[in-house]
Amino acid sequence: MVSAEREEQVIAAQSAYLKYLPALYSESEFMGRFLMIFESILGPLEGMIDNMAYYLDPALCPEELLPWLASWMGLEMDYSWPVERRRELVASADFLFRWRGTRRGLREYLRLYTGVEPQITEDFGGIGLGGEHELGQNTVLGGGNQHVFTVTFEVDDANSINESRVRQIIETEKPAHAGYILRVVERDGQSAGEQSATE
Repeated sequence: MVSAEREEQVIAAQSAYLKYLPALYSESEFMGRFLMIFESILGPLEGMIDNMAYYLDPALCPEELLPWLASWMGLEMDYSWPVERRRELVASADFLFRWRGTRRGLREYLRLYTGVEPQITEDFGGIGLGGEHELGQNTVLGGGNQHVFTVTFEVDDANSINESRVRQIIETEKPAHAGYILRVVERDGQSAGEQSATE
């Protein structure tokens, strides 16, 4: 006859997988212990699969998975950023792809990357008529740099902007036919640099 203490040990040593087998096996102490081998191996995997949605959420996934998620979407991260900023970049991927090739999308991507919202102005190759302007008298249509836009960063320290990385982002995100001018201006009014990349 099995003592109450021994019975508790046997019950505790039985695998939860016994419930998936016919009733005949649920009374077997050997089978309960044997299935615990598989339960100890498969249990953590089942837990991971049950929580897979959390691994794909940039706000909740472990920090080590952020580069993997970013690589799925073709985003490049700066590993010197705080983790919250890296999570924000990955979480914004759908917005960035939806607005890719537009001023809005480029401005948001550059803001996420640099932490500074740039001013993007487009030259439409002429001026609009209004008020005191008369075509042929004091206004000429045309001229200017069509398909060229200017990206201006106004910052306290020009060295805070990684110009080569910013250029790489602009080249990737801009329309293929468009050229651009990148300006980094310090708040004291001095222009740290202005370079064009027109095509």
